[in-house]
Amino acid sequence: MTPTLARRRFFALAPLALVAACSPRPPADPAPGAPAAPATPAPTPPVTTVPVAADLAAPGRTPVAWGTHLPGIRDVVDGGVALTFDACGGPSGSGVDHALLDLLRAEAIPATLFLNERWVRAHEQLTAELAADPLFQIENHGSRHLPLSVDGRAAYGIAGTTSYADARAEIESNQRTLTDVAGRTPRWFRAGTAHYDDVAVDLLTDLGLGVAGFAVNGDAGATANPAAVEHALAGARDGAIVLAHMNQPHGGTASGLARALPALRAAGTTFRLLGEP
Repeated sequence: MTPTLARRRFFALAPLALVAACSPRPPADPAPGAPAAPATPAPTPPVTTVPVAADLAAPGRTPVAWGTHLPGIRDVVDGGVALTFDACGGPSGSGVDHALLDLLRAEAIPATLFLNERWVRAHEQLTAELAADPLFQIENHGSRHLPLSVDGRAAYGIAGTTSYADARAEIESNQRTLTDVAGRTPRWFRAGTAHYDDVAVDLLTDLGLGVAGFAVNGDAGATANPAAVEHALAGARDGAIVLAHMNQPHGGTASGLARALPALRAAGTTFRLLGEP
C-alpha cells in the first residue's frame, strides 16, 4: 500500500477521530494506579517572541489552502517507519499510556513524542525523563491544541488560531516550555487536529521547524480498538509517518501495537525517529 492509499484510510474514519484523544468525554473506569487527568488546564507561561523572516508568511497574507496534506507538510521519511505519538493535554487529555511507553522500551522501538504544553505542565518530571531517554524524540504539539490558522479556520468543530500572532503564540509558548522542561529545543511541530493553512505552514518553515503530518492514522484519535490499531499499523509501509496517541491509557493503542509487532518484524520493518526536518 502506498502512502497515498494509507492517507485515504484516514479520510474514511469517523470525522472526530484525530481530536477524540483530546476532547472532553465521560472518563472510563480508571485502571489501578492510573494517573487522573487534571480538572483544568495548567496555565500557559508568557510567550517568547522568535524573529522570523518577513517575506514568506507576512501578516496580512490571505490563506488559499487548508488541510492535513499541503505542500511543506511531511508525511513520509526516507526509509523505515516513524511512529509518532501525540499527548494532547487538557481536560480528559492529560493521561499517560504507561503500557505503551513500557512496550516501546521493552521492544527498543524508537518513537517521536509530540507533547502539548498542557500535558507537559501536568507531567514535567515525566517529560524530562522521556527527553533524557535516547529512544524518544520530544517535539511540539502546540500550546492549546488548536488547528494552526491565521483566520480562525476550524477543523472538526474546533476553531483554529485566529491570526498570525495567535498562530505564533500557539507555536512559541510550547517551544519555550519544552526547551525549559525537556532541556532541548523542538525541531518539529504538529498542530492540534493536524490541520494547517498554507500561511501557517510557511510560518513554521520560517521558524525553522519541520511540519509533521502523517501517512497512517494509527489509532483514530485513541478511539480504535486493538484489532483496528493492528490493522492500521499493518498498512504502514516503508517511509510512513504513523500518527497515534500516548495520552489515553484506556485506548487500544498499546495492545494494538503489541499485536502488530510480530508481523511487522517478520516483514523486516525498521522503526526510526523523525530526526532532523
